[in-house]
Amino acid sequence: MTGVTTLRVEPAARLAPNPGATLDLILLLVRQRARRLARLMERAWEAGRSSPDQGLAITAGEVAWLLAGEEGLAGDVAFAAADPAMVALHQSAARTGAALARDPAWAGLRAAFALDDDEADFLALLVAVEADPGLQRVIAYLHDDSRLVLPTPALSIRLAGRHTRTWPARNILRWRLAAPVDGAPPHALTSAWRIDPAVLFALTDGEWRDPEIDGAVELVGSEAVASALALQPAALALLQRANDLTHVELTGPIGIGRQTLAASFAASRRQPLLVANTNSLIARHLTPFDAVTRVLRHARSNGALVYFRDAEAVPAADWARARELGVEFLRGTRIATASETAIALAPLTLDQRQALWGSLDDGPSPAVIASHRLVPAEIARLARAGSGPAAPARSVTRPDHNLLARLACPYDWDDLVLPPDVSRQLREFADQVRLRWSVYDEWGFGRLAHLGTGIAALFGGPSGTGKTMAAQVIARSLGLELYRVDLAGVVNKYVGETEKKLREVFDACEDSGALLFFDEADALFGGRMQVKDAHDRFANIETNYLLQRIETYDGIAILATNRRDEIDEAFVRRLRFIVDFLPPRPEDRLILWRRALRETSPSGEALLEAIDWALLAERLNMTGAAIKNTALSAAFLARAEGRRIGMDHILHAARRELGKNHDKLPVSLREGDGR
Repeated sequence: MTGVTTLRVEPAARLAPNPGATLDLILLLVRQRARRLARLMERAWEAGRSSPDQGLAITAGEVAWLLAGEEGLAGDVAFAAADPAMVALHQSAARTGAALARDPAWAGLRAAFALDDDEADFLALLVAVEADPGLQRVIAYLHDDSRLVLPTPALSIRLAGRHTRTWPARNILRWRLAAPVDGAPPHALTSAWRIDPAVLFALTDGEWRDPEIDGAVELVGSEAVASALALQPAALALLQRANDLTHVELTGPIGIGRQTLAASFAASRRQPLLVANTNSLIARHLTPFDAVTRVLRHARSNGALVYFRDAEAVPAADWARARELGVEFLRGTRIATASETAIALAPLTLDQRQALWGSLDDGPSPAVIASHRLVPAEIARLARAGSGPAAPARSVTRPDHNLLARLACPYDWDDLVLPPDVSRQLREFADQVRLRWSVYDEWGFGRLAHLGTGIAALFGGPSGTGKTMAAQVIARSLGLELYRVDLAGVVNKYVGETEKKLREVFDACEDSGALLFFDEADALFGGRMQVKDAHDRFANIETNYLLQRIETYDGIAILATNRRDEIDEAFVRRLRFIVDFLPPRPEDRLILWRRALRETSPSGEALLEAIDWALLAERLNMTGAAIKNTALSAAFLARAEGRRIGMDHILHAARRELGKNHDKLPVSLREGDGR
């Protein structure tokens, strides 16, 4: 397999080799037409139809001319044909108009946006006034209104020497090439308009540059991704057979290569790819449809194929309107929309991941390449960071959800004090996570995991027996981030809300590659109930959704519960590991006490008086968490008295710790408490 070439961003395509010449022709044409119209206005003054200084007065001659209709216009036409100055101006304007029509940049702009003659005349007038602000006084003069300094459709028609009343701005408005100012009605012939800056940049600088979307789009050259075609050959073949690209969605998690696939497809058609960051566009206070239209006209101006990232941000109705513009585009989404054609990008196999690493780095591949189904973006990031064989796994992005809390993972295997059989099960769980792709891909056992390739475990046992700590150890050993689900925020009394929130949580962690930890999982994964009312029926629907989702989940999940018997048996059958955490045995408690009560401080100061370790281990039936809390409380008691930690401090702290669960110290130890 060939490697992936980094996508190269190019400047926008040049529209013409000498764009300034186009602007010169536009200015010359508008000035010639303006002189011709001004000559007609002077004739009207000479004929007594109006006065150049009449102000708000309306003369009888002007009224008579206006009411004459076609007869009055016929007189102007006859004058224009007989007056030598008018004839000369008409011929000059005709030659300039013909030269402008042949200009590559202007002809390309007209063709790109399907502008007819009336629309082209109006757009040229708008360009000229924006390029030469001094023309605004001329516009006011021609309007015979000092306040109306910007062009109107009516003035454009008069300047072109036409007598039609057709609105000359249909495609101009459709493509946002210009717009009425101050909210004026767009279809009124007397509304003042202003050109969009992108059109002026195109004609002055030779490149399409839209300040409204600048920084949210980038143009990728067609030759930059030719070597990336082998990444998703099946998806590329489907894309090449698609009948209507505007109905196609490229789906998959972040970093899977949706944009690379779009660029590969564009390269196969020898087209550049215009990539649009949809979220960034909408964050600029543009309406979704306005943002999409601006991107599509950018693509139309240089013949590019458009790829919209995060297309979920735009409503379906706006995508339907965008199709009417006739520009091909592709959309990237994480999850397919039911009404669209979805092309799902498959995760890279182990061979593909290793080959991709080899194309990016000459050194040996990190172990995480084999142990984790990294997406191409993660592999590229590891290569850029110069990661060695022992590089840990990292998420493409941390799951961004308010129902997920990141847990620190400070512990390793040596910190766990558990029976040998429990430790062995935990290590086997970690081994399966680390080796799953070697078994699924290299040995072909993926055929037995057709519903989902994730691995889930249930940790059951009383509080304080090490379930959370074990999850932290496993996450650290695998180089994964650990996220705990906020069950209080997930469970919702309103119908469908719990299912919705769970879907968001699973999707966020599945995309990121993090380890998902459900504490007190019995609140969610409890047994289904007999249906007595609508509430029971919907509760069972939520449970059924969980059954399906935990089976198809492609990530790593750990469920912890203090009430193992209340977990639905259907869940248990879908879990790869069931690990029972029991209260520590005396020999385990001895290790826990000695680890919790260090004999010296970091500076070497002795911290303990005579401690009866055997008595603590044999007589105090406490969990590891309770032992930790007791040791901490004893340290504070001793520090407050200015003493070392003694048995009296420990027993007093133990009495308070046991009292949390309404337990008491053994009778034989109560006198030794001394408090």
